[in-house]
Amino acid sequence: MGKTFLRIFTFAAAVGILAGVMKLVNWVPLAAQKDLLRKYNDIQEVKTELGIRDIIIPSYFPQSLAWPPSAVLAQGKPYPAVVMEFGQMGTRDTVLVISQALSDDFRADDKIRITQLKERVNYPLKGRDSVLEVGFCNKGEACSRVSWKEGKVRIDVMAKSSPFEMLKVAESMLR
Repeated sequence: MGKTFLRIFTFAAAVGILAGVMKLVNWVPLAAQKDLLRKYNDIQEVKTELGIRDIIIPSYFPQSLAWPPSAVLAQGKPYPAVVMEFGQMGTRDTVLVISQALSDDFRADDKIRITQLKERVNYPLKGRDSVLEVGFCNKGEACSRVSWKEGKVRIDVMAKSSPFEMLKVAESMLR
């Protein structure tokens, strides 16, 4: 009985130590590379952790979208960038993605990507030069995207919808 208890205790202790080591191994890359693109709990955490202060948030959302964002991703290096994903109310489907980056090369179109472009036009967005793209996503859904520069920051607003609601969201980001 004593040997069995000792074996069980030793096994449980080994499993506990292994779990602790695995947790530490998982944490080390995040601590060492906290500036690389990763998921955050909310916008405030991005501001605190990465020091990105000027995050433009829309003041208009269609009633069908859930607030807060279903996912917030950000990076500090190689250049600051923030991605906010919004889901359809009552589902887990991402239907709106807003990205802001100090580089024109940054793309956050993993969840919403126009695979069949129908039209691409220059569009005056509250006095800013923007590019409006309308087409279809990979499942044949209507998709739209508008991109513009706000100072040095490139902003992209992408939606699984026609451009009308998406443009209202984009316009609400501008003063």
